[in-house]
Amino acid sequence: MKIVAKQIGVISWTNINGKINPVRFKLTKDDGSISVIKIDKVISIEREKLAGNNMLVYTCQSIIKEVDRIYELKYELNTCKWMLYKI
Repeated sequence: MKIVAKQIGVISWTNINGKINPVRFKLTKDDGSISVIKIDKVISIEREKLAGNNMLVYTCQSIIKEVDRIYELKYELNTCKWMLYKI
């Protein structure tokens, strides 16, 4: 996987226990075009501390351009921002 580290917009839902479940995200490409990617499966959720910031790391799977891809989304708990970290 290649490190991308781009800020993204995510649509998610939260269950009654406070667990965040991402559904899809919007990615702005370098040429200015926007892609909406549906998250087919969340493989794992882990906690990590990156540069002093607590984060949730979601390893996900989706079909992107007819290819099954695995990638990582990171959710920063302090700022509530999402990042596409690896793809």
